[in-house]
Amino acid sequence: MGRDPDCIFCKIAADQVPCDKVLDDNACLAFLDISPLAEGHVLLVPKRHAETLADLSADEAAAVLRHLPALVRAVSAVTGCEGVNVLQNNGRAASQLVMHAHVHVIPRKAGDEFHFNWPAGTYPPGRADELARRIAEELSA
Repeated sequence: MGRDPDCIFCKIAADQVPCDKVLDDNACLAFLDISPLAEGHVLLVPKRHAETLADLSADEAAAVLRHLPALVRAVSAVTGCEGVNVLQNNGRAASQLVMHAHVHVIPRKAGDEFHFNWPAGTYPPGRADELARRIAEELSA
């Protein structure tokens, strides 16, 4: 299995660095984040090193992400949270700090300290159609 010897998540997956595991199979590992945004904040990571989600094959991504529904249910049941953010950052510009693909499962309660800066915008006339067409073409290529 491909690992980066300098990657902390690869070291965790290889049992070279301890973690608080909640799930472990051939494809992935889920464990408590050591710098949680909320109690019960879990990270779900592929065992094979891939810097971003885009670096995983569809089968690898499916093998990891198939655990998300059960993981969200378990985190919700244990923490008694009112909601859950499932967050996945790709690249430094998107706030990815550890360059190994991973998904955050963050329990949320009304009034907690965690907030998004979500400055939603709008498209000028014709731009959404153009982007949708180009993205669809890229997917077809």
